[in-house]
Amino acid sequence: MKTNEYINLENEFGAHNYHPLDVVLSRGEGVWVYDLEGNRYLDCLSAYSALNQGHCHPKIMKTFIEQAQKITLTSRAFRNDQLPLLYKELSDLTGYEMSLPMNTGSEAVETALKIARKWAYRVKGVPHNQAEIITAAGNFHGRTITIVSNSTEALYKEDFGPYTPGFNTVPYGSTDAIEKAITHNTAAVMLEPIQGEGGVIIPPEGYMKDVSKLCKDNNVLLIADEIQTGLGRTGRLFACDHENVVPDIMIIGKAVSGGFYPVSFVLSSKEILGLFRAGEHGSTFGGNPLAAAVTRTALRVLVDEGMVKNSHLMGEYFINKLNKIPSKYIKEIRGKGLLIGIELLPEAGGARKFCEQLQIKGILAKETHDNVIRFAPPLIIDQEILNWVIPRIESVLMMD
Repeated sequence: MKTNEYINLENEFGAHNYHPLDVVLSRGEGVWVYDLEGNRYLDCLSAYSALNQGHCHPKIMKTFIEQAQKITLTSRAFRNDQLPLLYKELSDLTGYEMSLPMNTGSEAVETALKIARKWAYRVKGVPHNQAEIITAAGNFHGRTITIVSNSTEALYKEDFGPYTPGFNTVPYGSTDAIEKAITHNTAAVMLEPIQGEGGVIIPPEGYMKDVSKLCKDNNVLLIADEIQTGLGRTGRLFACDHENVVPDIMIIGKAVSGGFYPVSFVLSSKEILGLFRAGEHGSTFGGNPLAAAVTRTALRVLVDEGMVKNSHLMGEYFINKLNKIPSKYIKEIRGKGLLIGIELLPEAGGARKFCEQLQIKGILAKETHDNVIRFAPPLIIDQEILNWVIPRIESVLMMD
């Protein structure tokens, strides 16, 4: 079959809930992906940061195959020999006492919201069914009904009401707004340290640190959604590490399994996650042995192969080179590590056409919020490849 035939099949029989670039990928290796015709592209999206370790990392692949030949699923009705080891390794890596495995990022966010509410009732003494969660405008925590209930993006929510109550949304980056929104019924503040889907929006320096102190002073939990920013993407293991902040609850996903399997986790203390009782919350696939084995190796290679440090070094180099592009269309370049956004001026006519031109040049990037091009290549990228890609990005941004 040819490229257009695949595209036509997808358009005819698949729901149109995405607007992908018209490239049909059939193979990936490291930072590169290949289409049906054998054309090679640099992946500058990394499946929205799920491929920090690169495509088809050989060590993760080996684990995946070996575990798939043993046992793949037990449900949590029975124990398996991979999950306990993963629990311990996650604790050693992150410093959190406990973790709870789920599958998707949205599931992990829902889990964090549930346990924050339970903590509010059982520990803080909030009247039952009155708990409030403070979130930030421009957030993207997922797409379930409850999660979009606190979104400020009309596209994500306008036809999906009625919405779940209990959220108070304030401007992102404003500690004062959070302070004013806190009441006795506030269970938690949930934030992304950098809003990736929102356009790579970086808050003022010290924001997370100030919010963390504010939460502690008011007996409120701080939930950090590090699904996109975590595991080396911003040049530190977690984006919160840039300000030495340890949230009460950490949400991770995407790159936690190196792109081989949907895996997510909620990390916290025994005091908080220990509130869950058997039967209150769970997932048939959450914590399955295949996912656990793959995640163990994915986390190991992230550390052993120095991907976090490389993200910091290559991110600085990439941003420095991008800032030298004299394009009349660039409003701002912002980022940390290898999470980078180029915001375009209105007269550029939107980011989509630039992404389509980048595709022709052998670079796959994606627009977000119409006017931002996001660059988030795998953390294994090197300077030689960046030297290849930067002139091509410049040629596209300089076009009339």
